[in-house]
Amino acid sequence: MSSRTESYLVGLVGDGVTPSLTPPMHEHEADLLGLRYLYRPIDLLELGLAGEAVGSLLRSARSLGFNGLNITHPCKQLVLAHLDEISPDARRLGAVNTVVIRDGRFVGHNTDWSGFAAALAAGLPGAALEHVVQLGAGGAGSAVAYALLSAGVRTLDLVDVDPERAAQRAAELAGFFPDSTITGRMTAELPQLMPAADGLVHCTPVGMAAHPGAPLDLELVESRHWVADIVYRPIDTELVRDARAKGCTVLDGGRMAVGQAADAFRIFTGLEPDADRMRSHFLQLVAAEEVAA
Repeated sequence: MSSRTESYLVGLVGDGVTPSLTPPMHEHEADLLGLRYLYRPIDLLELGLAGEAVGSLLRSARSLGFNGLNITHPCKQLVLAHLDEISPDARRLGAVNTVVIRDGRFVGHNTDWSGFAAALAAGLPGAALEHVVQLGAGGAGSAVAYALLSAGVRTLDLVDVDPERAAQRAAELAGFFPDSTITGRMTAELPQLMPAADGLVHCTPVGMAAHPGAPLDLELVESRHWVADIVYRPIDTELVRDARAKGCTVLDGGRMAVGQAADAFRIFTGLEPDADRMRSHFLQLVAAEEVAA
């Protein structure tokens, strides 16, 4: 357990991370807990570095006294080869987004899955989990699917524009969750899948500011469905707005963003952050961005 008098130096490695809201979230929560905590983005694009540089960046961070690094695209898989230890969940997912530097060793964790699990529990308590449709089977989708199955989803339809990727991901997850039914599906099957589903989870870039629109025919979403999105720029995506207007219980993408940040903060410091307080601050940051835009 860390001492409150200790100072922390943390970084975020990835492409285009300079505008990330994770550093201010961490620093604000640390301030309120009375910690000295500095969190800086290490933007590969600005530095002119490829993802393969993550190993040398890790070693440099160790030499400079960093306590840890968050890792994002395109380094979540590349970083694996440079770690001394990997948590069981991160090893199963084949992706690490949080590296603690302790006693000269690099220990990798994945808080994408745990962050969504926390979001699901806090934002959709009591949600029916018998049958869920998930859109997107990429990196983030893999972590979300793992969280859903860990939460008790019995039947999971993984829908992706790349049917081979969906089938491969479903097969991998089936090995970890033999009591659940996990199937790779094509987007053309959504009209048949949604009537049987309790909930819908969206894990593609559609709905982001750079990729506006809805990820499926919104007529397929019924008021009885719960709907979760992981896109948070904007926080109110077209999917979130439409589902809320229909009377669906909705989980916005900010919940996962805060959940993964809170879990990483806990791993770095050994202290318990106030997730509700972090969410309030996150929503303030998002609102300020929208005003500035």
